[in-house]
Amino acid sequence: MKIIKKVRDKFLKKNPIKYARSIGVSIGDNCRLTGNPGWGSEPWLIKIGNHVLLSSEVRFITHDAGTFLFRESGKYKDVFKFGPIVIHDNCFIGMRAMLLPGVEVGPNSIIAAGSVCTCTVPPGEVWGGVPAKFIETTENYARKCYENRLPYDMDNYNKDMKAEILRVIGEKYSFFEEENHGRV
Repeated sequence: MKIIKKVRDKFLKKNPIKYARSIGVSIGDNCRLTGNPGWGSEPWLIKIGNHVLLSSEVRFITHDAGTFLFRESGKYKDVFKFGPIVIHDNCFIGMRAMLLPGVEVGPNSIIAAGSVCTCTVPPGEVWGGVPAKFIETTENYARKCYENRLPYDMDNYNKDMKAEILRVIGEKYSFFEEENHGRV
């Protein structure tokens, strides 16, 4: 039976959303997962809204096993700590971010790569760091990205993404072209 489960899981992991749903994660429509997140030991405590992008190696921790130290004796006997994790609609969670028990990420929010999110993130905010803290509003971040956008030719991008990115990067960062011996 264990072999069958391993084969099934390996097959399902090729479709990360289907796999997530098969282990009990509630996941909405139009989501993207780059790889398979670490769903933890209670994936059925995780709820993800619509239009959410989870980058590679995101980790969900729905329990605090630190209670192991004291839950077997005295007044703390049988103390456990579990908490759901909720990511609302239209959010981005960066690579290797970690979300801890009880975290709720409000709609239109961003968690930066490598962050450890320990508390609720209000709607429309960018948080990052260890522990994650407020950085700026999502609107401000979007405005800065727009103001600093590079001049990609979208027709060329759609035909050959790599060539177009290298062309624009080479124009903007001359050191890049020099380091690549003009192969941009």
